[in-house]
Amino acid sequence: MTPLTTPHPLERFRSEFPILERTTYLNSCSLGALSRASRERIAMHLDQWDARGAANWYDVWWEALAELRRRYGALVGGTTEEIALHPSVSSILGVVASALDPRRPRIVTTALDFPTVPYQWLARGADVVLLESPDGISVPLEAFEAAIDERTALVATSHVYFTSGAIQDIGAIGRLARAHGALTLIDGYQGVGQLPVDVRQLPIDFYCSGGLKWLLGGTGVCFLWARAETTHDLAPGTTGWFAHRDQFGFDPRSFEPHADARRFETGTPPLLPVHAQLGGLDVLEAAGAEPIRAVTAALTEDLIAAARERGLRPKVAPDAAARSAIVMLPSADPARDVARLAERGFITDARPGHVRVSPYFYNVADDHRAMLEAFCDD
Repeated sequence: MTPLTTPHPLERFRSEFPILERTTYLNSCSLGALSRASRERIAMHLDQWDARGAANWYDVWWEALAELRRRYGALVGGTTEEIALHPSVSSILGVVASALDPRRPRIVTTALDFPTVPYQWLARGADVVLLESPDGISVPLEAFEAAIDERTALVATSHVYFTSGAIQDIGAIGRLARAHGALTLIDGYQGVGQLPVDVRQLPIDFYCSGGLKWLLGGTGVCFLWARAETTHDLAPGTTGWFAHRDQFGFDPRSFEPHADARRFETGTPPLLPVHAQLGGLDVLEAAGAEPIRAVTAALTEDLIAAARERGLRPKVAPDAAARSAIVMLPSADPARDVARLAERGFITDARPGHVRVSPYFYNVADDHRAMLEAFCDD
């Protein structure tokens, strides 16, 4: 194996994340590291709250929400008018589910998707088609093609599978859905941030993600991108006052939704997470989407190669182009191994049968190489 060049072009961002001074943090696919920029944004928000109270709503806090919609839109190649803010993907899915055509009862998803995706429609008694994976890594396009028909309202699946780190061909999935008049929703929680995304180049209708992982925003802040041409005439049955076109009219007798994606919003957004996310975006924008992908991919390939040299068999997509920064290391007792690594200062995560390792642009190759030495030293 050829050693990864160090330092890499984004190594300068390591000082932005204090946790790296105390641990070897390799768990960004569970929770992105807290940046100094996010902490500063949160402190500014608390100072505003303390100094002015609710008066902040009418200028700085309202502008913070507008700024976040604008920057989320730019992040995925969409527009401000195509972004709705939410506290969770579960909340997003509930609103989208309430807007779908009841004459099309079928939802197509996969057994590799995060369970919150099928849960939404299983709870509603929809005809959920759960596509199985033949290898535990990905689902072939042929399975989607066989499942999607004129009864399908929505194909809901992941950009990157949390179970394997495999990157899906979401453009091909979107084209299959459109051929039958179905909409496509992509759960991008494990995608955008570590992968560049341009929704305008993809035949999809919804893309959602949030701050928890690769976007460095923490809990409680998510977004839905909703393509204007195919979704802004939908009428969600699950709604709230932020979806009202004249929300400060406080008229309980009529409901007129926003003409843009804000029709998919519900209640008051949580301002602490909003500010944490703005700080995270400060860092991501400074680093750049393409450099982040290049560095993170190089770290991932170095991790996989080093693991194989030690006799391990990581569960990853066979093609490097389809691999993201999620590497599954087989383990007979993942919880024990994660705890054992944590005692030695390596932060990873446990999933059934595997220790999950996820390097990001603020890591260096020495991080995962030292982790592997500790992992194999049993």
